[in-house]
Amino acid sequence: MHPQALFHIFGQPVYAYGICMAVGIIACFIFLMWAFWYRNFNEEASDKILIIGVVATAFGIFMAMVFQSLYNYIENPAAGFRLNTSMTFYGGLIGGVSSFLIVWNLYVFVIAPRAKSKLLQNNMNASLSDALPIIPIGITIAHAFGRLGCFFGGCCYGAETDAWYGIACQAIGGVNTGVKVVPTQLFECIFLFVLTAVMIVLYFKFNFNCNFGLYAIAYGIWRFLIEFARDDHRGDFVAGISPSQFWSILLVVLGIAYFFAYKYLFKRFMKHPELQPSLRNKGGEKAEETPAE
Repeated sequence: MHPQALFHIFGQPVYAYGICMAVGIIACFIFLMWAFWYRNFNEEASDKILIIGVVATAFGIFMAMVFQSLYNYIENPAAGFRLNTSMTFYGGLIGGVSSFLIVWNLYVFVIAPRAKSKLLQNNMNASLSDALPIIPIGITIAHAFGRLGCFFGGCCYGAETDAWYGIACQAIGGVNTGVKVVPTQLFECIFLFVLTAVMIVLYFKFNFNCNFGLYAIAYGIWRFLIEFARDDHRGDFVAGISPSQFWSILLVVLGIAYFFAYKYLFKRFMKHPELQPSLRNKGGEKAEETPAE
């Protein structure tokens, strides 16, 4: 781990945690761009999904800080509410997903139908239902790198241990304490990369369109269980369980509900761009569109 600054740019410290977060976000959007291209999303669909995704990511980071600040306030109201740079993943996930859905539906159902400008009109050959199997893969990629950053930063650590897998990865005040703890950050990083691989295989090899439900259930269960090994206190929220365990339960319920929603609702809105005339040839250049038979 390396909680100290790696180097400075214009006098500002650059940490391994920040680099990992940046790499994760960039890798996420590179994968999404490739996946949309590979699945024959037209340029407009790819661009608008990605632009809204960038906005949602920025808002998600902000909400990750708000949630952690709220936990701190609930635990110690006397200190007042202070927005700090500490973050919690579930705050980012809730903020990011919520803002994405709000902006997307505002555009599709309010702005696009009334727009006179071609730029704002909806000529996408894919719907959100077509993108939902892909987006969770991008989330897990970014999250995995983020957890690697947590390891370097010395946060989100586990309980003290003398086991062989114990690593001195707890930092207080930016200094490594040398205390061996369960490296829950690395365990979660590995889990997320494995989940990423599973969703990629299911989607691209078996055309599995419920990755969002799978992600919600798998990560919700994992996070609920790994919390028992963590010792990185994030405030009291609900008696008997940590804040993350509370949100994990809701995430699992949402994942189960998604399978039913997909079967009876979302499936009907899919445009299946992968079955439409190909927009690109094997060489990667744009091919001539031919009418479907």
